[in-house]
Amino acid sequence: MIGKLTGTLAERNPPQVVIDCNGVGYEVDVPMSTFYNLPGVGAKISLLTHFIVREDAQILYGFGSAEERAAFRQLIKISGVGPRTALGVLSGMSVGELSQAVTLQEAGRLVKVPGIGKKIAERLLLELKGKLGADIGLPAHIASDAQADILQALVALGYSDKEAAAALKALPKDVSVSDGIKLALKALAK
Repeated sequence: MIGKLTGTLAERNPPQVVIDCNGVGYEVDVPMSTFYNLPGVGAKISLLTHFIVREDAQILYGFGSAEERAAFRQLIKISGVGPRTALGVLSGMSVGELSQAVTLQEAGRLVKVPGIGKKIAERLLLELKGKLGADIGLPAHIASDAQADILQALVALGYSDKEAAAALKALPKDVSVSDGIKLALKALAK
């Protein structure tokens, strides 16, 4: 398995790059988030990779961070989501945004990504729940599942992420979900 490539960036043809590693050019498909952060042709680069061998092809996928590669690996485990779709998801949103959408169960954010329909979005939300470092996309002060549930409930009731997070800050850290929702709603009603 090829886990990392370090070499000279030889070509940039979105969504593919060619990395020259001591005279051997590796074609690597990358999400657009990685592509935009690459230096110019001729610069030295290093990408984490995921190597897929199929009956008709051997394809390298490259990522600028370990989080992107981990998210890609979680995505391709889901039935109906192939490597191209996973690259599309990571091109359309950051890992933090994906994690937040999964934590808050926001299918609407996923449907905005080209190639993701309602059924696939719902499957992603179901299968990725708790697998992407669930609190990556949530505000840093959310420390428990109860607080995440309270935040999700407030967002589901129509409050913005910002309003819900602000109401959550005012709650005691050890509050139960039902009491937390009641207290947050009272605070937001003022």
